[in-house]
Amino acid sequence: MHHIVAQIAQEIRVQVHQVQAAVDLLDGGATVPFIARYRKEATGGLDDVQLRELEYRLGYLRELTERREAILRSINEQGKLTPELQAAIDAAATKQELEDLYLPYKPRRRTKGMIAREAGIEPLADALWADPTLDPATAAAAHVRPEKGEDGSDFTTTAAVLDGVRDILSERWAEDAALVQNLREWLWQEGLFTSKLVAGKDENQPDVAKFRDYFDYSEPIGKVPSHRALAVFRGRQLELLDAKLVLPGAVEPGVPSLAEGRIALHLGWRHQGRAADDLLRKCVAWTWRVKLSLSSERDLFTRLRENAEAVAIKVFADNLRDLLLAAPAGPKVVMGLDPGIRTGVKVAVVDATGKLVDTATVYPHEPRRDWDGSLHVLGQLCQKHGVQLIAIGNGTASRETDKLAADLIKRHPGIQKVVVSEAGASVYSASEFASQEMPDVDVSLRGAASIARRLQDPLAELVKIDPKSIGVGQYQHDVNQSELARTLDAVVEDCVNGVGVDLNTASVPLLSRVSGLSGAVAKAVVRWRDAHGAFRNRQQLMDVAGLGAKTFEQSAGFLRIRGGDNPLDMTGVHPESYPVVQAIVTRAGQPVEQIMGRPEALRSLKPEQFVQDGVGLLTVRDILVELEKPGRDPRPDFQVARFNEGVEDIKDLREGMVLEGTVSNVAQFGAFVDLGVHQDGLVHVSQLSHKFVNDAREVVKTGDIVKVKVVEVDVARQRIGLTMKLDAPTGRREGGPRDNRFEPSRAGRGGGRQEAGAPSAMASAFARLQGQQKR
Repeated sequence: MHHIVAQIAQEIRVQVHQVQAAVDLLDGGATVPFIARYRKEATGGLDDVQLRELEYRLGYLRELTERREAILRSINEQGKLTPELQAAIDAAATKQELEDLYLPYKPRRRTKGMIAREAGIEPLADALWADPTLDPATAAAAHVRPEKGEDGSDFTTTAAVLDGVRDILSERWAEDAALVQNLREWLWQEGLFTSKLVAGKDENQPDVAKFRDYFDYSEPIGKVPSHRALAVFRGRQLELLDAKLVLPGAVEPGVPSLAEGRIALHLGWRHQGRAADDLLRKCVAWTWRVKLSLSSERDLFTRLRENAEAVAIKVFADNLRDLLLAAPAGPKVVMGLDPGIRTGVKVAVVDATGKLVDTATVYPHEPRRDWDGSLHVLGQLCQKHGVQLIAIGNGTASRETDKLAADLIKRHPGIQKVVVSEAGASVYSASEFASQEMPDVDVSLRGAASIARRLQDPLAELVKIDPKSIGVGQYQHDVNQSELARTLDAVVEDCVNGVGVDLNTASVPLLSRVSGLSGAVAKAVVRWRDAHGAFRNRQQLMDVAGLGAKTFEQSAGFLRIRGGDNPLDMTGVHPESYPVVQAIVTRAGQPVEQIMGRPEALRSLKPEQFVQDGVGLLTVRDILVELEKPGRDPRPDFQVARFNEGVEDIKDLREGMVLEGTVSNVAQFGAFVDLGVHQDGLVHVSQLSHKFVNDAREVVKTGDIVKVKVVEVDVARQRIGLTMKLDAPTGRREGGPRDNRFEPSRAGRGGGRQEAGAPSAMASAFARLQGQQKR
């Protein structure tokens, strides 16, 4: 275990004792949010990002250790474990390296090499390899059998015996871990990842045309960006693209490939015209073409996919975090509009607490076109309930419904309208939880209520939906689903606990994301609340069935009680630290109510004065910050994007238009912006700033409101190119040496030279987010 701790410490660049403390806490049942927030002394202040990486690596390295022990047992039982082999297995740093070393000893079906060894041909193979001056035919004659073996093996001719030599040597070499790893790394550095349209496919078919950028594509495999790799793998899965790993340097038929040369070099052999050299060259060629070429391609494609998936999952996680931590409108009366054409616009009004108080359906669009009647119904709802905000779903008829809301606001000044993402709203509407929340409400109207609540508190509403249905992922259906779910669940957990949860208003889905609270305990908390009324203090949590001391320790600090018995219960101060607060209050000489929220009352106090057993300096500082800003919300202030009048469809866009929109998704290669025209526009990474940008998230994040200029409109392919470089650059002329550097051609050798078949930066980026789950 110590070597695992030491390795993790080295990887995340912290001290061994910090990692050991975190591991002990995790093994003891503590959650990452709890450790990051309330056990800073123990871990030396490790944050949630470091702890998540630590938790992941801990699991991986423990699995690696278990596999290592199983492999050592297996080889030892075979009587083939040497000190050198054990040392190599002990030093293996990855599961791939372990499996490479285990390959020669792995139980498997009988191979041609095994059959040849059983026939006694291995001494001949060893002799020819050791002394290539021996004549193969003459040496093989002694091993020719008069008849076939009982198992069907046929070594009745000299040629068959020499084929056996080839099978023995090629299998031996193909199981040489050092050779395989050397070859694999060389191919990763030098091999080309290529794709072509499968013969017979119609490139003009819409489903096929999506992959046009990859009909004749080639790029060094080690430099393929995530989105291009996943696009090719999807096309391959759909049997539209034929993907291959191509060796560097074209060769003519009959000429040894560079890979064969690498194998020969590793073996220390070269053709010198000796009697057995032609046979040995055949064995080397067989090793590559039959034994290693396909397996190497498979291994490197797996590596490329895993790398691409890791990037895609990170993109999804970062976007989800931004969406969950978007600015809440707060406790305001909101009218949610779920746009529709023939089915009408679904309307739901929720009060300041999020409770559904009224619903309606209006038909302002085709075919009824009851515009005035719709305004009348909406106006009555606004007056009846005191509506302050209108939330408009961004789906079909969103812009037309936005115009309806604008007309409504003219009649009822003071109301603001906001277009919000409705991704996943239908998933929520049909869920079991939605039916429990709104049992007597039509499914379509539940969607409108969810849209309204998203404006009030995006975090509280979106936790009710599977994160994969929220629609901010890149190729989300193409990545490892268990790893995606693990990562997204961690993001949701960190966001919920980072903000804190109101114990007396939180739903079961929100409570179940709180540190230490399982789904069953969350339900028990709500049942207790329904039976006994609002919690008056955190200590009452101990009265909830199934909620013991350990769960209380893990969860209490993240649960807020407003207007309760103890003002500290609305802060992030953990109950275990209340005695420290009492010492602070005593020193300040004022009641806790009078010092909370008053920095001037706390400024003269020195944190060092309150350090005591179990409560260190880091915790004291956190307590003082909480007292200065009790119950603070880390999310940004709420603001509204305003769409341009007269721009409702992609056909309304013109080059040069300057528009305002909301960033709907961010990938490494650029940001997608909702302009209210039913098709997101792309700001390529080269168009985000006058300065060089490597990753779009350096400049924008999901939910940001941005101004953009239209630079390209392709109505046929539903593509909108945008730029955020609206004014002249400062310091360096636009188009300077560091501008527009995110080009696929740069991924190839040769700097600015365009690789054959590599898509342009903008075109490639538009082959984007095909896995994005819209509503």
